[in-house]
Amino acid sequence: MRNLITYLGLIGAAAFVFAAVPAHADDALRSKEIQERFAKCDTNRDGKLTLDEAKGCMPRIYDHFSMIDTQGKGYVTVAEIEAMAAR
Repeated sequence: MRNLITYLGLIGAAAFVFAAVPAHADDALRSKEIQERFAKCDTNRDGKLTLDEAKGCMPRIYDHFSMIDTQGKGYVTVAEIEAMAAR
């Protein structure tokens, strides 16, 4: 009986670990995609995406630009987009 409880505990722990892995993998994939698209859209390569740069290239960012640019700077960064995507 003691062995059965131990095995069930190990199986439960393994299931928890494996269930958590895809979420991290999804986060890494999403981050990579954001960074690649940002680099493609940042036409002047200044590390900032303006509303005009986002317009044809990242439509979801364009549609939610003011929500991401909470300080009204007129641009967003990769970090701000990733933070918004993580919510």
